[in-house]
Amino acid sequence: MAARVEELEDAIAAATADDDGKKMSIIATKGTLDMAYPPLILASTAAAFGYEVTVFHTFWGLDILHEERSKNLKLSAVGNPNMPVPNVVGALPGMDRVTTSMMEKKIDDNDTATIEELIDTSLEMGVEFQACQMTIDLMDYDEDDFYDGVTTGVGAATAIQDLAEADIQLLV
Repeated sequence: MAARVEELEDAIAAATADDDGKKMSIIATKGTLDMAYPPLILASTAAAFGYEVTVFHTFWGLDILHEERSKNLKLSAVGNPNMPVPNVVGALPGMDRVTTSMMEKKIDDNDTATIEELIDTSLEMGVEFQACQMTIDLMDYDEDDFYDGVTTGVGAATAIQDLAEADIQLLV
């Protein structure tokens, strides 16, 4: 009987050791001001709830991880049905600057965290930010321009493996 109890305790310990907790995997493909917030807010919130979080950035989503470009993300005045600017007006030269300024003012007025603050907080909480190597090469990014802590040298195979192991998978 004692041997059976020990065997069951060992099985429970092994099962517990194999359970790494909940995982979330996010693919970030857009690099505009309005599309930078969802993956960062979801990642930091999930990490706060104890999830292991990976955010794979590809194509324009790499701008979110670029230290300089992330501080100058734009918001397009055209094509967003919720934008308080008609598309005809939004197509005028300089309207992207106007809508971006409007959004930045709202962010500031509401004490919403900046992109940089969300990235720093997420990294401190253990979120893994991955930059697609194929896109880095294709778009001539310099890896040294990304925030410290960003993982490079990964690609679609890494993202697919991470998605397959995750409890929650999101494409933003």
